[in-house]
Amino acid sequence: MNPLHTAELAEKIKAKDTVHLLDIRQEADVQDWSIDADSVKRYDIPFAAIKADPDKARKELPEHDPVYVMCYRGKSAQTAVSLLQAAGMDNIVHVVGGMQAWGETLNPRKVGDLTYGGEIYQFMRIGKGCLSYMVVSNGEAAVVDPARFTEVYTSFAKENGWTIKHVLDTHLHADHLSGGRKLAEETGATYWFPNDDGKEATFTFSPLQDGKTIPFGKTEEGMRSIASPGHTEGSISFVVDDTFLLSGDTLFTESIGRPDLAGQAEQWVQDLHNTLYEKYPFLSLDLIVLPSHFSELSEIGTDGTVQARMEDLYRNNPRLQLQDAGEFTSSVLDSIPAQQPNSYQLIREANQGKAVIDSTDEADIESGPNRCAVSS
Repeated sequence: MNPLHTAELAEKIKAKDTVHLLDIRQEADVQDWSIDADSVKRYDIPFAAIKADPDKARKELPEHDPVYVMCYRGKSAQTAVSLLQAAGMDNIVHVVGGMQAWGETLNPRKVGDLTYGGEIYQFMRIGKGCLSYMVVSNGEAAVVDPARFTEVYTSFAKENGWTIKHVLDTHLHADHLSGGRKLAEETGATYWFPNDDGKEATFTFSPLQDGKTIPFGKTEEGMRSIASPGHTEGSISFVVDDTFLLSGDTLFTESIGRPDLAGQAEQWVQDLHNTLYEKYPFLSLDLIVLPSHFSELSEIGTDGTVQARMEDLYRNNPRLQLQDAGEFTSSVLDSIPAQQPNSYQLIREANQGKAVIDSTDEADIESGPNRCAVSS
């Protein structure tokens, strides 16, 4: 057996393959951030316990099925594999790069075609539950909510002969470092950022506001901006090709965006209600909603993407069944997770250009799940 790369692990999980995963991190770290899916059978045995008694640990693991060992960076997992092999296991290998690499794995998958030629792709950062997009028409591309791994987007565009013309962030992110400015600088693209989220930004940008259209390629109406405040003051959604709604962190497939990450939950929850109950309902129920995050691996569909029809969300998403503003407000405020995204204040400042983070610290700062949704 060869060591398992996180991209391979991601494909196994998307395919609903049974995966036996031995997580050797400390209990608190596993509780904070782990891989939970119906197809994943996880065995939580701390590294110290394996070192103390590898024979006992071996007896708790499958005898014949492959076992993949996960730690934080991949080094301790290699030692654990050696100990368990010495104890008689031969069906065990480590996951290369561990949870850090899991949080940085980013791969594109086609979502669909555009009416006047072109496609839209979803880039899934599966370990963080982050989603970004590339909309392509007539050889031109627009990238929405890019992660900091800009080479993934530039390489994908180059391979296909496309030119990145626009880079857009739907809102001021609090869970991960945006690659928006960097990608725009590398490609010469226009960088679009929500005007109301950029009040304290130290960089220049082309402002996004309600009704703004980003024309490119052969898309008849380009990308139409819709102000959708609530998760942040300036959150923007995009209607693409009258077919897709890129909803940012406003609306997810199983929940909605939390309104508290700037300390203004009481004010912003009213905006969130207005967006979800006064603005979105006037859009087509046939729109395919493409969010910028997901919370559970179960949200990944059989095609390996995260998406849902607007009509289905208004039938099934529990947060869209609370028409009364008072009931909605109480429900949302009572369901805000106690934990915020790790280092979210620092990440917000970095995404405003107010803080500079050394590249060697980026992975640790971003570690952990996104925690951008109201609890379902």
